[in-house]
Amino acid sequence: MLVTEIAADIEDRINAVLEKIRPYLLIDGGDVRLVKISDSGIVELKLLGACNTCPLRPMTLRAGIERALMNEIPEIIRIECFN
Repeated sequence: MLVTEIAADIEDRINAVLEKIRPYLLIDGGDVRLVKISDSGIVELKLLGACNTCPLRPMTLRAGIERALMNEIPEIIRIECFN
């Protein structure tokens, strides 16, 4: 597989996991969007709507989104929030 094919595959897998999580975020008026995937396995996400200003944002990012992504996609090293 070419590097671009691998990156596209990982992006598709990330978006599939985010689609599973998204309904829970939407219930509270929030959402999440993939911004970037680095070559070193760091994924940048943007929390949207109510999630962007929620005081529980770090917990949502680490305990919810990061855990779900890292369980499904072992290539991911870390999740960072892009603002």
